[in-house]
Amino acid sequence: MPFVYMLRCGDGSFYVGSTRNLDTRLAQHTAGAGGDYTRKRQPVELVFSEEFERIDDAYEREKQIQGWSRKKREALMDRRMEDLPALSRKPSNPRAR
Repeated sequence: MPFVYMLRCGDGSFYVGSTRNLDTRLAQHTAGAGGDYTRKRQPVELVFSEEFERIDDAYEREKQIQGWSRKKREALMDRRMEDLPALSRKPSNPRAR
């Protein structure tokens, strides 16, 4: 089954990807063979995954999460789904008035 997943890298950053085989892909990332970004930021830890019926749905979700702020990714990782809508709103800027 396809998955979207999020890793916490050794430098504290997040990596978001999608795959048809989560176990194999995690092993690749852990071994430093998952791509340049994670290879340079070892160790990596799986902090979130979501399963899909179709790989294109997992890929679409990957792109959505990649566009999110760190705070929104952390809420997703912590399964705080009720916080996601508020984190989508831009803060008001008093100087813009």
